Amino acid sequence: MQIAPLDLRSQYAKIKGEIDVALRDVFDSQYFVLGPNVDKLEQELAQYLDVKYAIAVASGSDALLIALMALDIKPGDKVITTPFTFFATAGSITRLGAVPVFADIDPDTYNISPAQIERALKKHKKVKAIIPVHLYGQSADMSEIISIAQKHKIPVVEDACQSIGSVYALNGRERKAGTMTEIGTYSFYPTKNLGAWGDGGMITTDDESLAKLIKCLRVHGAENRYYHKYIGLNSRLDAIQAAVLRVKLNHLDQWNKERNAKAQIYNKLIEENDLQCVLALPTIKPGRNHIFHQYTLRTLQDVRNSLQEFLKKNGIGCEVYYPLPLHLQECFAYLGYKKGDMPVSEKAAESVLSLPMYPELTDEKQKYIVDKIREFYGNKPFCLG
Repeated sequence: MQIAPLDLRSQYAKIKGEIDVALRDVFDSQYFVLGPNVDKLEQELAQYLDVKYAIAVASGSDALLIALMALDIKPGDKVITTPFTFFATAGSITRLGAVPVFADIDPDTYNISPAQIERALKKHKKVKAIIPVHLYGQSADMSEIISIAQKHKIPVVEDACQSIGSVYALNGRERKAGTMTEIGTYSFYPTKNLGAWGDGGMITTDDESLAKLIKCLRVHGAENRYYHKYIGLNSRLDAIQAAVLRVKLNHLDQWNKERNAKAQIYNKLIEENDLQCVLALPTIKPGRNHIFHQYTLRTLQDVRNSLQEFLKKNGIGCEVYYPLPLHLQECFAYLGYKKGDMPVSEKAAESVLSLPMYPELTDEKQKYIVDKIREFYGNKPFCLG
C-alpha cells in the first residue's frame, strides 16, 4: 500500500466542478492580479475570521515580512519567537535587519512557552515584537502571551499559517487563531488546510491605519499608482489563487472537522495496540481545538529516524516538522546560540513524526499505518517507567 503524507488529487476530485466554474470566471474577466476575485476573497475571509480587515498578499512569508514592516521593525530591533517552526517566521525578522530572540516551547503543544517569553524579556532589551506560532493546527497560549505583551507594551504578530480555523477561548469568547492581537498572518501554500494552487497569504487586523499601511506596502508602498509613500514590495495575490481559495473556503470547516475525526481514529488505533506507552499522542489543551494541519506524534525512545525509515519502506509517507531548530541552523550561527540552549525544542526535533493527514484518508489506510507502527515496535510494546 502506498500512502502519501497528503493527497490533494482526492480533494480536487470532489470540488472539480466548482473550481472549473471559478477559473472560467477569472479567464473571462481577464483580471489576473488583485482585482474583483481578490477583493471578494478578502471580504469573505474577514467575515469568516470575524475581523475588520483582511489583506491578501503573495505568500505567508510575505505576510510575516509586511506585518513587521507595518509595525516599523528596524535594524537592531529584537523580536521574540519560537525556534521550533518553519524558517519564514525568523527569516522575516532578519530580512529587516532585526534580531530573532528565541524562546523555548511547551513540551505538550510544541507552541512557544509564555514563561520562556518572560525569561527572554528579562534578558534582552530593545524587544519590539513577539511572534507566537500556532503550530500544527492548535493555538498557542494567547491569554498568557497577550498579558505579557500588554505588560511590556509590545505588539504581537500571530503566525497562524498552519492554523486557519482553529479557535481559542480568550476572555470567555471563542476567537480564531490570527485574530487576537494587532496583526495575524496566514499562508495558503497548497499543503495548508486552506491551500491555493500556488503561493498566497493573508494579513488580518482590526486597526484601520495598519490595514491602510499594509495595503500600500504590498504594492511597492504606493497609495496611488506611481506615487510611493513608503518603500514596499511587490506582494500581490493573483486572481486564480483567489478563485481557488474562495471555493475551498466554503469547505474549510467541514474539512477541519474531518481531519479531527481522522486524528481520533489514529488515537483509538494507537491505544488499542498499546502503543501509547512508546508514542506520545497529540495534546489538546483546554479552551482550544485542533484542526490537525499535522498529526504529530512523539517517540518516547530514541528511535524516530528508524521508525520513519521503516514506515517509508512500507509505502507510508511521513515527515519531520522540524528536524533542526532554528537556533541551531547554520545561517543563524551569528546569533551565538548553542546546543542545549533550547532543550525542549531540541528534544522535539529529535523525536516528532507527522503521519499522513487529510480528510480523504481512509480507515483502511489508517489501520495499515498503525499496524506497521506496531510491527516496528514488535508484538509487545513496553511502557517506559
